Amino acid sequence: MSDFKNNLIQVKLTYAITVDGVQVDKLSLRRPKVRDMLGVETSHSNDAQKEIHLFAHLCEVNPDCLMDLDMADYAKLQKAYQGFLS
Repeated sequence: MSDFKNNLIQVKLTYAITVDGVQVDKLSLRRPKVRDMLGVETSHSNDAQKEIHLFAHLCEVNPDCLMDLDMADYAKLQKAYQGFLS
C-alpha cells in the first residue's frame, strides 16, 4: 500500500478477481469525499451494502466484482479506506 496522504492507494490482492473480463491482482482506491458517502447512504439498506458500494465507487469497479473478493483481500481494502480517514 501507498502513503495515505496520496489521492490513490494501490491495494495488492492475494487472490485475483475478474473485473470486466480481466483478472486483476490489485485495486486502486481513491480518497473518499463526503459526496461519495452521501451517495450510498440513501440508496442501500444495510451497512455492508453501503460499504461495498462505496468501495466499488472509489475503485471504479462494479460492486459485483467486490463480492468475489477473498475476505482477507476485503480486509485490506477496509484498512486502506480507514487509512484515508485518520
